[in-house]
Amino acid sequence: MTGRAGSRLLAGQHDPVDDPGRAAGHRRFSVPRLVAIALVVVAVALISDQAMGATGLLGDNTLVAQAGRSFGARFLNTVVDGLVVGLIIALTSVGLSLIFGVTGLVNFAHGELVTFGAVVAWFLNAGTWGFQVALPVATVLAVVAGSVFGAGLEKGIFGPLRRRKVPNISLIVTTIGLSLVVRHVILIWFGSGTQKYRDYATQVAKDYGPISITDVKLAIIIVSLLVLALVGLLLMKTKLGKAMRAVRDNRDLAEASGIDVRKVILATWMGGAALAALGGVFQGIGFAGVSWDLGFKLLLLMFAGVILGGLGTAFGAMVGGILIGVVTQVSSLWLSTEFKLVIAFAALIIVLLVRPQGILGKKERVG
Repeated sequence: MTGRAGSRLLAGQHDPVDDPGRAAGHRRFSVPRLVAIALVVVAVALISDQAMGATGLLGDNTLVAQAGRSFGARFLNTVVDGLVVGLIIALTSVGLSLIFGVTGLVNFAHGELVTFGAVVAWFLNAGTWGFQVALPVATVLAVVAGSVFGAGLEKGIFGPLRRRKVPNISLIVTTIGLSLVVRHVILIWFGSGTQKYRDYATQVAKDYGPISITDVKLAIIIVSLLVLALVGLLLMKTKLGKAMRAVRDNRDLAEASGIDVRKVILATWMGGAALAALGGVFQGIGFAGVSWDLGFKLLLLMFAGVILGGLGTAFGAMVGGILIGVVTQVSSLWLSTEFKLVIAFAALIIVLLVRPQGILGKKERVG
């Protein structure tokens, strides 16, 4: 043993010769990077069908309406519009990230949970069932319905499949098939057109200094921030939140510690589906109206927000979703709105090159 090697061992360091990982040339592969590559492949397959629809869902180009204003005023208004978009993506992404963190499942049917909430709220508000419910009440009921729908998916499909030891890749394929089934059931139920909610169908922007914003979008910002803050408090301060984090970190150890993992997973599905439903209602109110494929068009942006912020962490999904929304909207100051998706994924790639695990993600080794 040489003096240098001996000093390293005495200091508690590993010798490169004895460390296969280091001897192999420091080959580190992070889970976020591998999943990101897989999602890029899926994106290439889906982008031709989704690009124009998703660009529209990111919000209208308000620069024409702001003609004559200073660049500073236009910039502030675009940032605020991006904040609305980003908060909607953050709401829908948190559930996607939590489900992945707790169960390890990449849920490609999450977009249909978004659509389900928007459609249920529309039926309640439009009065097509023989009675009309005010949109705030319809939103609450849609969130409850979304939560029940998420519980049904866990209890009826994914829970039994996990207990049968179905491989994770098979579960992922199951979510893709489930997405197709639910989306087309909604198509039959709702129709192929785009509908507006009866309440707040027409909104006039109000000026708050240099910022011009409608009451609906202002309400979306306030409610979204409150909901995300409550989610953060739930995860950090409550027994359920601590149990979720424990299951995410080490499921076997959590179960050995007395945590009922099945109940934690069920609560995660219910909470994630409820947040997705709320995001769907906000998307329908604030921007594009309600359509049968509303959530599907947002799916890539949700994945982008989750990966950008860090897989499996709710706080990362919040940060990633907001950044995606703001960056895409601000880009319209210089580029055509058709480039919004390009900018979103360009920002994702840049961040992953610098920090492969995402903004708030943790480094992991595979292999």
